[in-house]
Amino acid sequence: MPSSQISGKAYHDVTKHSYLSVQLDPNYVDASTQPSSFKIYPKFYRRVKLNLNNPVHSFISLTSAITLEKVYKDGPLKLRVNPSAGALYPTEVYVQVRGIEGIVNGIYHLEVENNCLTLIYELIDDGLESYIIPGKSINGFIFLISCVYYRSSWKYQNRSIRYCFLDSGHHLGAIAASAFLHNRDIQIVFDFDKLALNSDLGFENKEFITACAVSGEIQDKKIRRLRLKVPFVCGTDYFESNQFIEDAYQATALQKSYQQKLEYPQFDFDQDKFYQTVWDRRSIRRFRKESISQEDYLYVVQQLQQSIPTENYEEIEFYSVVHRVEGMTPGLYRGTHLIKTGNFSEKTGYLCINQAIARDGAVTLFFVSDYLNYQTAMQIAGFLGQRLYLTSNYLGIQCSGIGAYYDDETQELLEINKDVLYGMVIGI
Repeated sequence: MPSSQISGKAYHDVTKHSYLSVQLDPNYVDASTQPSSFKIYPKFYRRVKLNLNNPVHSFISLTSAITLEKVYKDGPLKLRVNPSAGALYPTEVYVQVRGIEGIVNGIYHLEVENNCLTLIYELIDDGLESYIIPGKSINGFIFLISCVYYRSSWKYQNRSIRYCFLDSGHHLGAIAASAFLHNRDIQIVFDFDKLALNSDLGFENKEFITACAVSGEIQDKKIRRLRLKVPFVCGTDYFESNQFIEDAYQATALQKSYQQKLEYPQFDFDQDKFYQTVWDRRSIRRFRKESISQEDYLYVVQQLQQSIPTENYEEIEFYSVVHRVEGMTPGLYRGTHLIKTGNFSEKTGYLCINQAIARDGAVTLFFVSDYLNYQTAMQIAGFLGQRLYLTSNYLGIQCSGIGAYYDDETQELLEINKDVLYGMVIGI
């Protein structure tokens, strides 16, 4: 059967973890062989250094900024505003800029390591709009998220298809956070001609577009496709192909998502405090087993339930295993509805591949879906994950994503048939 006819669920099922699968394949890697995690175009390309005192520059920079550098024996690790499974950072960002004073109309690569925009394509009467919103023109910005998948598959093999999509969703969430801080609306688009765009951007089989975010004035104007192909530049210093991941991407890029009416979220965050939260966001590695307040938990839930600004949609439900929330009965909840009582902290620790954070946090959350388009669903789960990170950290609560868990046994705990897409934990 052609890969385009295989459902996203089939690819999800192939990448399931179980107690036995983890014992048989513990997946050790040699850290010294890690591929490079920054894409750099040749030095002769024109660049725009981003100045954080310029609101336009700041808006773009904050979508992907490096916020902390740690030094290990194998070299420095540069942490960013968006989390990533294993801190491998497979996602890249490209920005089309049109009609913005001081910046040439063109498609730019956001060079995160050096905080600059690299001009890879100058626009005339062409652009990204014809692939994404045909018949329209955007005066403003089109952000493209791509995945250089080998950065992730180097360690996680086939299961990295999940992490690429989740990381893409987190990156969309980082763009949404920067938009909020710069008083801009964004619209996320998942359903568009990604395969043609991959080809015209010169990605070969080494990188693929997952989603885009549009911010600006939409006009009725026909824009033609890119008149030239962009020269190929590899996003890693070496590459090993994975046919499973390439097939899974192709198949899920062709399927349509559910549709909904576009609605924008309404947040009441203090901007200065939220700005600092974006810069300080970290993934926790150890909890003190302390409780959080019911008020804070309900505020987190309220933010998770806010609108996602897209017309392409997959419904994500979240189940909370409450361990330590003042005034709440420990047990399993769907949203705020109690399903069953009990102390499941040891159980969730076991289910999340014996990770102590899933046992010691205040709440372990699982995002689940009965999706039409797997690629979209996973990205929305990641987007909600970024929202959970920032909301929790804003309240002084720690957070971490958990991408590894025993899939079937987690479904049994939750008493569901829907796929479990992501796990997360919050606490102190």
